[in-house]
Amino acid sequence: MTVFKRILPQLITLVVLAGLVTAFFPDFLRIEVVNGRLVGPVMDIVKRGAPVGLLAVGMTLVIATRGIDLSVGAVIAIAGAVAAWAITQGYGLGGALLLAFAAGLVAGLWNGVLVAIVGIQPIVATLILMTSGRGIAQLVTEGRILTFSHDGLAFLGSGVVLGIPVPALLWVLTALAVTLLMRRTALGMLIEAVGVNRSAAALAGVNATVLIVAVYVASGLCAALAGVISTADIRGADANNAGLWMELDAILAVVIGGNSLLGGRFSIAASLLGALIIQTIDTGILLAGFPSEYNLSIKAGLVLAILVLQSPNLAHHWYALRRAALRRREEGLDTQKEPGA
Repeated sequence: MTVFKRILPQLITLVVLAGLVTAFFPDFLRIEVVNGRLVGPVMDIVKRGAPVGLLAVGMTLVIATRGIDLSVGAVIAIAGAVAAWAITQGYGLGGALLLAFAAGLVAGLWNGVLVAIVGIQPIVATLILMTSGRGIAQLVTEGRILTFSHDGLAFLGSGVVLGIPVPALLWVLTALAVTLLMRRTALGMLIEAVGVNRSAAALAGVNATVLIVAVYVASGLCAALAGVISTADIRGADANNAGLWMELDAILAVVIGGNSLLGGRFSIAASLLGALIIQTIDTGILLAGFPSEYNLSIKAGLVLAILVLQSPNLAHHWYALRRAALRRREEGLDTQKEPGA
């Protein structure tokens, strides 16, 4: 019940958005089976939202430690480029995946060392890889879109299992595994402790340095998987556009999920709902037929409205108004009782 109350605002927001999109596009919630594949706008959302969903999982852990990771978009480009290059060089699916995840691990380790050991501010440390990472990806692809033809890798981006898109299964399973790891062990509590007060956590015996490096590594691995999915979906690595500005969507997903940028308590489920909200906005704008040049402005306005409605300050004022109204009502009832006493 506590978990449900925690994600209730995000669930309500998602339902309201679905209703608004349905008003413009009546077939929005319609799902059909075509050639053994579930198709429809909703299925497109869960498939297209996979990269942002995966990034949101890693970003949630990073933000819980009072950090930020601006490099995840670049890591998507690097991992995708490495996977495509490995396939074209004959390394096979296993080798391609191994190298792609190794690239994500190295990227996360680089960020974690700069933040936890060197002591650079997270926004600056990850900005370094954000600006240089796309150049690294271009070096791997030699400045061109690197295409490939490999059914095994393509399956990760466009395949289906029991009618469900493989990307959707991958981000759901990843989120479930990370959530179980965080909540069934002490890791989640330790990460929250570091985010609340790193110095106090260290005095209590928590190895904050290792934990911070670990969450950046986790973020890098999630970005690597997102990069593999993105590359597999189009059967090619586009170092210029892969993951472009996706780090902002990931941060927005975490914030819409109600997780504080000041660190501490976190909810991966709420972040995933935030990712679905963002993807629903994107899909809804396209289905509603708005001109493409207005898409970003409309999306920004909707996200702003959602964040304002979920603002703790607004909730506090609303609670204060309710208490004041209740107090006035009680005083009015007392006044009515006095003449008859």
